[in-house]
Amino acid sequence: MIINLLLLAVFGISMAHLEGVVVVYLRKALGMLDSESNKESIEKFPKRYLHIEMSREAATIIMLVVIAYLTGGSWIEKGIFFLWTFAFWDLFYYLSLYILIKWPPKLTTIDVLFLIPMPWIAPVWFPLSISGLTILVIALLAILGII
Repeated sequence: MIINLLLLAVFGISMAHLEGVVVVYLRKALGMLDSESNKESIEKFPKRYLHIEMSREAATIIMLVVIAYLTGGSWIEKGIFFLWTFAFWDLFYYLSLYILIKWPPKLTTIDVLFLIPMPWIAPVWFPLSISGLTILVIALLAILGII
């Protein structure tokens, strides 16, 4: 279990950086400023690219589901592995963006978290808190041998 969690964390971190790089390139290609909020930019986003971005988000979730399915034994373990990997991906996605373009400038910056099925908008601290809490709870349960 612990080895799987460590490897899934590495997968989530790697996937997060890849997604961060893609977002940096996308922002540059669309002429967005590094400091520009995703909420502001989504209003200027061409519809065609918005649908492409939605497909990227769907692919991200599918990859997380597949890796959890392949590594988990029971359905509960698969769910735990999905949440664990998602949490690492989410935390390190924002870290990657910050390292690459200093975005978000602060934790209260408003972001578009997902576009599927409709835009989810919240300050950056919200997904970071949920992901951090998810990692802490799962790690504690694993250390205590509960999972």
